Amino acid sequence: MFTGIIEELGKINRIIKGSKSEVLEIEANYIMDDVKIGDSIAVNGVCLTVTEILSKGFKADVMAETMRKSSLGSLKVNSTVNLERAMSVSSRFGGHIVSGHIDGTGTITSIVREDNAVWFTICADKSIIDFIVMKGSIAVDGISLTVADLNKDSFKVSIIPHTLDKTVLGVKKKGDIVNLENDIIGKYIHRFLTNEENKEKNQKNDASLMEALKYF
Repeated sequence: MFTGIIEELGKINRIIKGSKSEVLEIEANYIMDDVKIGDSIAVNGVCLTVTEILSKGFKADVMAETMRKSSLGSLKVNSTVNLERAMSVSSRFGGHIVSGHIDGTGTITSIVREDNAVWFTICADKSIIDFIVMKGSIAVDGISLTVADLNKDSFKVSIIPHTLDKTVLGVKKKGDIVNLENDIIGKYIHRFLTNEENKEKNQKNDASLMEALKYF
């Protein structure tokens, strides 16, 4: 589990490509302080497992499903990536619950500066937009952000200078692809409410409640 607060910007040093998968060699410094083989690290929001510790970074496997669902397949040597270690019990919870399991990708369609902030408009599929709420949280390339505007096929986030400086958003351009993860709490609630068995129970409970309200 992660919080969406990026700890370090890493760099892709090498990509070993398979037929449908790849191995990433990622240069990192700060986060390597206590990293062990088997640890989880979010790379642009995607939860990857450390398979080897390098002198200045680590290796991680990217399986075919991750390649299909995320933007990791578009990374090149020298690409900059967001890095965050899995949260510890004793650490501050500064963002929101981020699982590192990407729901899909979006496309940056507009970048507009407004005084000290920069507005990013991101277009995404309906399957992702449907789980977004105004002023709710969404992870964009692993960054915990607040939704500032919402339309039927896109949403906007307003980025402060610190976030631009410390994350990959500072180098993103119009047309770039970003990884998106919806708020997991909303996904669980949706699953519960749309499950056929639960829908039946909810309808019965609603009927019982309406009957009881007659006596008040």
